Formats: sequence, structure tokens, C-alpha cells
Amino acid sequence: MSSMFGEGSGSAAPEPVSRPGWARGVLITAAIMLVLFFAMSGFTSFWTEKLWFSSTGFSSVFNRLILTKIGLFLVFGGVMAVVVAANVVVAYRLRPMFRPASAEQVGLDRYRQAIEPVRFWVLGGLALVTGGFAGTAGADSWRDYLLWRNGVPFGSTDPYFHRDKGFYVFDLPWLHHIVNFAMAVSVVSLIVVLVVHYLYGGIRLQATRDRLSGPAAAQISVLLGLFVLGKAADYWLDRYDLLSAGGGIVDGVTYTDNHAVLPAKLILMSIAIICAILFFANVVQRTWLLPSVGLALLVLSAILLGMIWPGVVQQFQVKPSLGDKELPYIERNIKATREAYAIADTDVSQYTGKSTLSAADQRAELANVPGIRLVDPQLIRKAFENQQQLRRYYTVADVLDVDRYQVNGKERDIVLGVRELDQSGIADEAKNWQNLHTVYTHGYGVLAAYGNQRDADGNEIPLPADPEWAGAGDGDASSDLAPSGYRPQIYFGEKSPNYSIVGQPKGSTRSVELDQPTKGDKDSTSTYDGKAGVPIGSLFHQILYAWKYGDQNIALSQRVNADSKILYDRNPRRMVEKVAPWLTVDSDPFPAIVDGKVVWLLDGYTTTDEYPLSQRGSYKDMTSDSLAPSTEFRTLPTDEINYMRNAVKATVDAYDGTVTLYEWDQKDPILKAWRKAFPGTVKDRADIPKDLLEHMRYPEDFWKVQRYQLARYHVTDPTTFFSGNEKWQVPNDPTSPTTAGAATQLQPPYRLSVRDEDGGSPVFSLTTTFVPTKNQNLAAFASVDGDASRPGYGKIHILELPASGPVRGPSQVESDFASNSSIARQLQQFNVSTNVHKVYGNLLTLPVGDSLLYVQPLYTQRADGTGNFPVLNFVLVSFGNRYAIANTMSEAIAEVLRVDGAATSGGDKGKPGKGTGGLDDQVLTLLQQADREFGKAKAALKDGDLAAYQKHNDAAERLVNRALEASRATPSASATPTAVPSATTSPSPSAKPSATTKD
Repeated sequence: MSSMFGEGSGSAAPEPVSRPGWARGVLITAAIMLVLFFAMSGFTSFWTEKLWFSSTGFSSVFNRLILTKIGLFLVFGGVMAVVVAANVVVAYRLRPMFRPASAEQVGLDRYRQAIEPVRFWVLGGLALVTGGFAGTAGADSWRDYLLWRNGVPFGSTDPYFHRDKGFYVFDLPWLHHIVNFAMAVSVVSLIVVLVVHYLYGGIRLQATRDRLSGPAAAQISVLLGLFVLGKAADYWLDRYDLLSAGGGIVDGVTYTDNHAVLPAKLILMSIAIICAILFFANVVQRTWLLPSVGLALLVLSAILLGMIWPGVVQQFQVKPSLGDKELPYIERNIKATREAYAIADTDVSQYTGKSTLSAADQRAELANVPGIRLVDPQLIRKAFENQQQLRRYYTVADVLDVDRYQVNGKERDIVLGVRELDQSGIADEAKNWQNLHTVYTHGYGVLAAYGNQRDADGNEIPLPADPEWAGAGDGDASSDLAPSGYRPQIYFGEKSPNYSIVGQPKGSTRSVELDQPTKGDKDSTSTYDGKAGVPIGSLFHQILYAWKYGDQNIALSQRVNADSKILYDRNPRRMVEKVAPWLTVDSDPFPAIVDGKVVWLLDGYTTTDEYPLSQRGSYKDMTSDSLAPSTEFRTLPTDEINYMRNAVKATVDAYDGTVTLYEWDQKDPILKAWRKAFPGTVKDRADIPKDLLEHMRYPEDFWKVQRYQLARYHVTDPTTFFSGNEKWQVPNDPTSPTTAGAATQLQPPYRLSVRDEDGGSPVFSLTTTFVPTKNQNLAAFASVDGDASRPGYGKIHILELPASGPVRGPSQVESDFASNSSIARQLQQFNVSTNVHKVYGNLLTLPVGDSLLYVQPLYTQRADGTGNFPVLNFVLVSFGNRYAIANTMSEAIAEVLRVDGAATSGGDKGKPGKGTGGLDDQVLTLLQQADREFGKAKAALKDGDLAAYQKHNDAAERLVNRALEASRATPSASATPTAVPSATTSPSPSAKPSATTKD
């Protein structure tokens, strides 16, 4: 042994190179500083998170999360560490005391001697490392644990195992985690035991016989038996996984699963149990023959039964009779999918697609039609910024939102945009720390425009025209939308700065936080006094946040006083995701003015990928369209879902940051489980204030997921579903610019007021269109009632058209608009101009009669210069085979209402006249005269001439009434059906204005 270390060799060992004391001190100091740095960073991150949750009133969520994660870390990490350490100790104690001399053992002596003095440190380090990894994995499973701990019954069972569906959603994921953890413990313990036994001679690889000592064989047998027993449990649970598995003709159980895979799982489980028993028996028998045979049989069976046999059944039994074999499984998948995505109660109506209507129905349509919103929330953004932003450091969202408000006693559709702070617009010379973090701290006000280009009296504004501003942003009590006491400051928004320090000392009258300029172009200031925000007056907090943001000014600046607060994590969506980390939050927070406050409204979803027999889909893919081509990855661990509910409605106060969660889906079992896990965080649905409820609407992302599934699962007959003849798809957005190689973008959903089947008042709805797969004609129009204050909220309606496709689809209509010769002549001046180009707005689709009407606003925009925002100039309308373009909606509607064979500006031949059953030249002339009178009335009102205003307004109303009377009195109207409009110049007071949001 001494020769191993060079003693007695006759030559002096080389002197070890000594390291200078200062160098050793530098290394130790550097190591200590590195540890302190990471410790300080970790503590800062933890403590500032705690402070943020406390400032928003959700400390209970943070505490429950932390305690749950710490508990899981300690349990799983402790079990792993104890079991591994115990196995190492047992293996060490069972080491052979005498080892036969061999080159192998002589070579291992040096390692044994090196480890022996520090074996306890090695054991502790090994336990800590393995326990740390296991504990981290255990802490990450907090969702599965809390759902298992708080799960509630779904109230329905699956058709195969007859278990409540809550077992699959709440229990199965946690049971899988436990089994996988047990197998991981066995594998890690087996690996370290093999190393210890080999190191101390219990395993001798170079020996010709007795390669394993008896104690080593016994310990290894036990660990292998435990692992195989865990595999048997895994096979048992795998049977239930078949109900949410993919890869077949549909997700869930298929014929092959039921007749090959499911029996194979049971057989493999039985073999695994036998194999485990043989390993346990080897502790006494000390022969590896039977356990080896059992293990080989298990592996061979897994290949034959788990892989080859299902393939044989699929190839030779299922494929030759695929339709007959799979129909029962397709039927169950259809039922489960429609339940999982809340589309089971969809109302389907058959439409002929004929663009004709009787005279009586025409008069009904003319008397009560919805106003069509011409203002495109995406295109008008530039007009908002150019005309209303006041300063370069204000901005609005890329795509504005649409809501409904009572204005002068009438419900109007309003396009809204929050005037948020954009610090990139601050002059470079003013970009210092004080300005960026203590002066420019918030946005100011809500910009609002009437969505359908009508003035305050409901009269259509002649085009071209700028948006008619509703005036919600200045905070005056006289504003149409903002009552007295309205606070316009926007401290919490989608574009808020990274962090801001707000507040002033008590008793001080000097405020430095900049508001919007007042009249006379003078700046005004204010001081934040809201609830949210972390107090930063103490030196401890100042140091914490200086470290967090790497900015020493937080601790040194005199702007930070004893009453200061720091605002951060201020994006409404991010805030809701933090206080409710179990929710998927809709990507589109939208503002509303409620009870004198600007609040952000958001929708939260509960999802799972474990709902039995339902079809899975990628949440990202299902919610992508031309305006949201790449949805951010969600906070939840998986993107694949097969169940979704709009479980929660949330609000965030734009001024003081108050976050409120309201229960919405009162039947959702997943929400019930999370409410048990985090008691007191979600208020009851009955607590929603009435004024707030009126602004809640059907969420876009939920509708996108539903329409994705409806494209296939509107079919309920399994035979038809299997044939695929009636499969739909969402059409591509014809107004979205395309580039070479870029993926096509789907048409987004639109918010419109859609008439119900009974012909009553239009209902504020979220709509979409469908086209047949690999075809462009229109297959269906779908809408969901989107007014949360109505009893019918959430009801889905589908207007299905014949497969022959008499109604053209969006891309076809867009192409017809572009190629129509009469329309081209109207737009010729813009085709040849290099300084002005056309910008097409969203192509809207509305049901009219037994067909559908297309309406598209057409904007013009200067190519360069100041104020180059889009200006609405024309309206394009299509109904059946008729096309029209006009400067106003009424003119376009009048054009497209011509009878069959009549001339239109869209190019149809013929001349209208009396006795044809449609609107004649007299009606068109009357409507045009009414438009001119409305324009004169508006001009008089702007000039303050109330007498002239009243005179022109009365004249316009008389002309409209004469036009309606003329249309009703057409001699042969009952004999010849005519096309029907979906808008008129003077909408009924009972009709809700149409609206659309992000397109």
C-alpha cells in the first residue's frame, strides 16, 4: 500500500507547489461574495414579491403558494434524501470485510482511501443534491397537489371505467406524480447502491464467479423489485390515460385502444407484479435466473403487446373497416368534446342563402335594423394619436376596443382607447432618472369615438369625416361618458413604465407627477394616493428595490421620501396572472368607465388536458389570427388543452391598482376546486355591481377556441363526421397584408349587433364566419350572445348555408370589390395617386333575411407628411350578386337594394322603376337629400346656430320618413322579393348599435 503513495521508492517525491496566502484569501473571498450575491438576489426577489402581494391585498395567495411549495419541497426532497442516504449506509455496512486481492480491487483502494476520511461529507452532499432535485420537482407539482387535495365531483362518469370525470382531472395527474417519484427514488437509490457496492467490493466485475456478494444481491433485488412494482402501478394508471390520449382518428379511446392496448396494459401489469415478486424472492433464494427470466419476459411482452400487437390490430382489423369500427368511439368523442368546450347547446338554423325577401319582411327589416360600425378599431388608432394624444409621450393600444354606453339616453357603440404613457416619446434631453421614474409616471384619460360615425343625435355623418369624439378623456363633469368625480390618471395599464416612485410628504403641496396639459398648453401635476404600491420610505425597502432594479438612485434620490410608494408589475394581465396563477388570462384586457372609474376588464379561464374523451388542441394555435398571430405562452405548464371554461371575470382599477376576481361559471368544478384551495380570493357572481355587469362581454380567446372546435364538431352524426364532407375552417383574413413565405392569418372574430331568430332587437354578439375546407364560399355564420347583462349570454347560434354555396365567402367578396369595374372607376383617383393610398377596414358580415350582407369601410391615407392617419371615405356593400360603393352608409344600402336586374354602382344592368317591388329612384333621391340635410344640421350645430340646426334636422327627418313610406307603397312589392339592408340612416331607438373590437 505504501508503494501506491511513492514511499520507499528511492527517489524523493516532488515538493507540492505552495499557493500564496493572499491568492487563497482572494479565492475564498470571491466564493463568499458569490454566495452572498446569489443569496441577496434570491432574498430580494422573494421579499419584493411578498411586498407586491401585500400591496394588492392578496397576501393569502402568496402565503399559500409559498407554504405549499416549501411543504412539497421538504416532503419529496426529504424522502429522496433519506431513502438514498439510507441505501448508501446499508450498502456501506454490508460491504465485504475481506476482499480477494486482484488488480481491480488494488485499483479501487486509492478511491476508498480518499473517500473514507470524508465519507460523511460525501453522504450529506449526495443526499442534498438528490433531495434538492426531487424537492424542486415536487414543488413544481403544486397545481396537481392542490387540485387533488381540493377536487370536487364533476357529476358525470366516463363510459369505460365508470369513474367520475373529476378522477381524471383532479386525481390522476397527482397519482402519476407519486408513482413516477417512487420509481425515480428506486432508480436513483439503485445507481448509488451499485456505485457503493462496486467501490467497496460487493460487486466484482472481473471475477469469474461470485461477482455479487450476498448482501449486495439482496439489496439490489429489493430495489429492482420496488422499481418493477412501481412500473406495474404505472401500467394500471396508463389504462385511464387512454381516455385523453391522442394519435388515433380522434382523441380518447379508439377501437385499437379498447381491444388491444387496454388488455395489453392489464397483462403487462400482471407480468410486472410477478416479476417484482421474483425479485423479492431473490433476497432469500439468491439466484438470478428467475428474476432475469421475469424481467426479460416483461421487456419482451412490452414490445409484443405494447407496440406490435396494437399495430397489427390497427392494420388488419381496423383499417379495412375503419368507418364501421370507429363510429361508436367517434360518437363518444363528439359528445365529450362538445361538453368540454361548452358548445353542446349550440343552436343551428338552416339558411337558404337566397338574397331575396318579401315586401312585408323587407319593411320589417327597414323599420328595425342595427347600425353598422364603420370605424375600424385598428385603423383609427393613428387618428386617435394624431388628434387626441396631446403630447408625444402619450399613446394608445395598437388595436382599440369597443363597448356600449348610454349617451343622451341612447345606447351607443363607442370605440375606446386608453391614453397611456409612452416614455420613448419624451425628449432625449429630458430623459433623466427623476423624470423617467418620478415625473412621467402615468397616462391620462380615455379617448372615445362613436363607432358608427353618427353624431350625438344619432344622425349619420356625411363622409369623408374625422371620428366623432365622445370626449371621455378630459375628466370634465360634462363629458358624455365620464360622470362627476371621474379620475382620468392611468397608473396601471398595458404600457405602464417598468417602475415609478410616487407620493409626496404629508403636508406638502408640491406635486411633481405630470398630468396632461391644461387649457393654455400649461402642464398640470398631481400626486398618487391610491391603495396599491409598496411603501418605500424605509431604508431597508430602498436598498431592496435598488438591488432589484440595479439602480442606486432609488436609495439615494431626495425624490424618495417617507411617504413614497413604488409601483411595478402594473400590466393588468400580468397582475391577474400573479394573484390567480391557476388561471389562463385572456390576451385582450379592455377598458371601461364604471361608476366614475377607469377599470380594466379581463377574463380568466380554467383549462385541463385530462378531460376524458375530448379532443385536444394547442391553445396558442386556436387563439391565433391576423391580429394575434403569436399568442404569448401561458402561465400554465401545458399548451395542449381539451377542456375550457370562462370561469372568472376580473377587474383592475386603472388608478389605484385594485384587483378583483368574480366567479362567473358557477358550475365549473375546476373553479370550485381552486376556490377551496385559495379561499376568499374569488368573490361570488352575485357580488358583481350592476353597472360593471353591463360592460362585461363574451371573451375573444374563449370564442376563438370554441370556433376552432366548431369547425369540426358542429357535426353530431358520427358517420358524417367520419366522412369529413361537412368540415369547416375559419377563412383567412382578406384585409390582412401578406408577404412571401408568411403563414396565412385567420380572420379575427368581430363584435356586431346581430338580430335574434325571433326578429327582435339586435343583440351585442361576437361573430365569425366559416368556409368549407379547401373552398372559399361561405358555409356558415356563427355568433354568440355577448351581452353579460342579458339572460341569453353565451348562447351560440349557427346559420348554416347549403353546401352548394350560393353565398360568396369573405375572400371572394374582397376580390369582387377589387375587380368590380364600377367600384374601380370610383376609386380611380386613388389608384393613380402616389401620395394617397387605400386602406381597407374590417370586412363585416351580418345576417339579413335568409342570406348575409357584407359591409366594409374604405379609408384613404396620405403616404407622407404630418397627420397621415386613415380617413374614412367610402363604404362598400355586397348582398347576393350586388355590389355598391358610396360616401355614406345610406347611399350604399340604397344602391344594393335595387331589384333583380336593376342597375347599381356595382355594375348590374337595367334601370329601376316603379312596380318592380324594390326601392326606386325616388327613394334613393329622398335618402340622398336627407343626408345633405343632416350634414347641414351638423354644421349649424357646430356654429352654434340652434334655429338652423333644428330646421335642417326636421327637414332631414321628414325626408327619411317619406323614403320609408315610398318603399312601403311600392305597387308590386308583394309580388317580387327584393334584397334586404342591414342598416339605415336613422336606426330605431330600440336597436342596439353594432360594434366590433379587435379584428
